[in-house]
Amino acid sequence: MPLQVIVVGAGIAGLCAATAMKQAGHRVEIFEKSRFLSEVGAAVILSPNSSSVLAHLGFSFERAHVRQLNTWETVDGITLETMGSIDQSRCEEKFGMPLMGVHRVDLHNELMRLAESRQEDFSPAICTIRCGAQVVRISPDDGFIELQDGQRHYADLIVAADGLHSIARAPVVGEDGLKSTLTGFNAFRFLIPSSMIRGNPEFDEILAWKSDGLTVLADTCDKVNERHMAWYECQDGAVQNLVGIHPSTATLKSEDNEANRKVMLEEFGHFHPNITKLMKIAPEIRSWPLMQNDPLHRWSKGKVLIIGDAAHAMLPFGGQGANQAIEDGGALGRLFQELEDPAEIPHRLALFDMVRRKRASRIQILSTVRIGKEKQVEKELEKYAEPGVLLPTNFEERTYHDFSFKVLKRCEEVLAAPQLPNLGSIRQENLLGSHSTRIPLAL
Repeated sequence: MPLQVIVVGAGIAGLCAATAMKQAGHRVEIFEKSRFLSEVGAAVILSPNSSSVLAHLGFSFERAHVRQLNTWETVDGITLETMGSIDQSRCEEKFGMPLMGVHRVDLHNELMRLAESRQEDFSPAICTIRCGAQVVRISPDDGFIELQDGQRHYADLIVAADGLHSIARAPVVGEDGLKSTLTGFNAFRFLIPSSMIRGNPEFDEILAWKSDGLTVLADTCDKVNERHMAWYECQDGAVQNLVGIHPSTATLKSEDNEANRKVMLEEFGHFHPNITKLMKIAPEIRSWPLMQNDPLHRWSKGKVLIIGDAAHAMLPFGGQGANQAIEDGGALGRLFQELEDPAEIPHRLALFDMVRRKRASRIQILSTVRIGKEKQVEKELEKYAEPGVLLPTNFEERTYHDFSFKVLKRCEEVLAAPQLPNLGSIRQENLLGSHSTRIPLAL
């Protein structure tokens, strides 16, 4: 019999996990608090470590209008001189998939298609979605969720993919898991239709300068605070995506377009004039404060597993937030492939911990520093070291660490390894440290 699986949240993590579990042969029901299934925001980076998972699930990169990114460079935001660059044109040759930019809406819509698509007629696996169903309580021991109207729904496994303010984190981790702190940084996001600047003489110079990849424009004037802007294309090149990270203690209204523009120009007005021109013509500018979580000591308890931002919320430095959520979903599906005995769930959750927790924790720590500043977090990374894994100390090593990991292959390795000891007598969070040395990591 297939497992009964509940997924809380229909964002990127939830949809990816639901799709993977459905394709693994299980019956999945998604509970989403909003009344409409939609995604907001701008673009995200898809790196090979996650896009290989998406390809395995049948994701259509063509339908999602991805844009291949052939470079990843850091430049001086004031002079536009190159400070460091990695050629990503051979990314597919080196890591199996290219580096890509994708609009969140396009990514979400394609994941929705995969989640809702029917399996073969003879398969009992199915995924259904309930909108307007707000979960107010989750019980790891009894395996149920409780909705706002008092209804309870039971499952063999509950996957909480409900974001930074997850209702499941405290029941799984304890009160310490509730600590999300303001970082002192805000982020501006804006999209510019390429048709607004292509063919416009005012932007000929900057377009001729811009590489066909991800460009990080760093503030080299401020030696104390981190301030930078990231720029890349999405939607087959039809849209320019820009994100500005800056120090701030102010609370801005995300929907106040002109107030956001005013503050953004105050923060980035000393950047090269060709960059400030882009800020001045942006049709819509959104702003939000950046929150930070420390790595958690466990992600599961009883019948509940937290994934995505609920488990490892991270800052945008490095562009791995969505990629790690996708890795979570891919690992979950592979480790639960055709599993029919609910008694095996604790063992598979322990394997999931081995595959995911230390890796995602390293990337969560790396996300606190901009590319090129990896040595600043070297000591923290050592706490989550694994045999055979190089802890990155520079731009190139970080790229290799993030991009080269093959999560599905890693799952195959742990599934083929000797059985873990009886879970009844061992704390699940200690399993990784006790047994990780037996299994070489796939890189």
